[in-house]
Parts: sequence; C-alpha cells; structure tokens
Amino acid sequence: MVLVPGLGALGYLVDALEGCGAWTRSFLLDVPGFGHRGPRAVHPPDVSSLAEAVRAWLDVVPRAPVVLAGHSTGAQIACRVAAARPERVRSLVLMSPVFPPAARRVTGLLRVLPGTVAHESPGEIRVTAPYFLRAGRDLHRYLRSALREAPERLVDRVACPVLVVRGEHDALSPQPWVSELAARAPRGRWVTVPGAHNFPYRRGGLTSALIAEAARHR
Repeated sequence: MVLVPGLGALGYLVDALEGCGAWTRSFLLDVPGFGHRGPRAVHPPDVSSLAEAVRAWLDVVPRAPVVLAGHSTGAQIACRVAAARPERVRSLVLMSPVFPPAARRVTGLLRVLPGTVAHESPGEIRVTAPYFLRAGRDLHRYLRSALREAPERLVDRVACPVLVVRGEHDALSPQPWVSELAARAPRGRWVTVPGAHNFPYRRGGLTSALIAEAARHR
C-alpha cells in the first residue's frame, strides 16, 4: 500500500500508515520538497512533477502492483499516477479529493473553506505546520498547481477499481463532486465517512479499513 499525503504533510497520516501496516507492507511518501529538507529537489513543487516522482518511485521500489491511496492534493497525484501506470496500480483510493470546479479560484476556495475548518481537529496544526514551514514558498506554488487540476477529466482513464471517500462535513469534497468522480471512473464507487476534510487524522483504523476493503475489490 502506498499513501500520498496532501500538500506534502506526513504527520496527520501516521495513524493510517500504522493501520495499513498491520495487514500489508505500507509506505507513506515524503514527496520532494516538503519533508526532510535536503538539496534542492529535482522535481518542482507542483502536482504534475510530483506525480512524475511517484511514478518513478513505483517503477523502482515495489515488486508488485500496489494499492495507491491519495489524500486531498495527494489524491490528484494518485489519480495521475494510476492513469499513467495502470500496470503498477491495482486499486486506487481517492480520499477527500480536491478541488471541485467552484473552488478552483481563490474566491471560491475561501467561500467553502470555513465550513470545513470548523469541523477539523485543532491538533492537526501541530502535526502539519512543520512540513508547511519547511516548504515555504513552494507550498504556494503547489497549491496553485492543485487549483488548476481537473481530476474529472482524468479519472475515466483509470482502469483499476476506484474508491472515492469524503468526510461528511467536507466542503472541499462535496457529495456531488465525489459522486461525479466515482461515476466517471469505469469501475468507481464512493462512500461518506465521519469527519471533515482531514478525516484520516486520528482515524487510522477507519482509514486503513477503507483501504483494505478497496484492496479486496476486484
């Protein structure tokens, strides 16, 4: 199982990683430019380049096709990878995918963001802030590229089973948007779970169970 985080932050997905590690070999990807800061990353901090980095990693590390799960902007990356490398991805899980068309401009994003933030845990700030601080200006570039993505034009090229998941209070992944993505995928389905946009935080059991169920779906 390979997990791609949203906006490059790892800490909020550790519980989900540990849950998945109980049933399969699991990876949480530290995408270039956001985690342990080293030399300047070869891949610029945008969705397209980070998807290329994940594709290259899949070509080298796992010995068999993987269950690929992405959260938030990580779902955008995961969708690109699954469409480009069908032989390396046997199941795709899109958790809290972003952004619906109405939120692809800053004004639209600002309209829906408060409705989601109100239902998030304050503890998330502590585990995500270090990654955002390390990213610096790269975070802005990454977000701008994510706002230009249109996953609905890509998911119909994903041949493997696709599970789309949203939190019930997630205004960034509204139900019509999630159901549209699932309907466009040739083998797609969707579910709503408790929580908001960052529902995997402190819900490692729930998240890993969803991914495990997707892994069994053929």
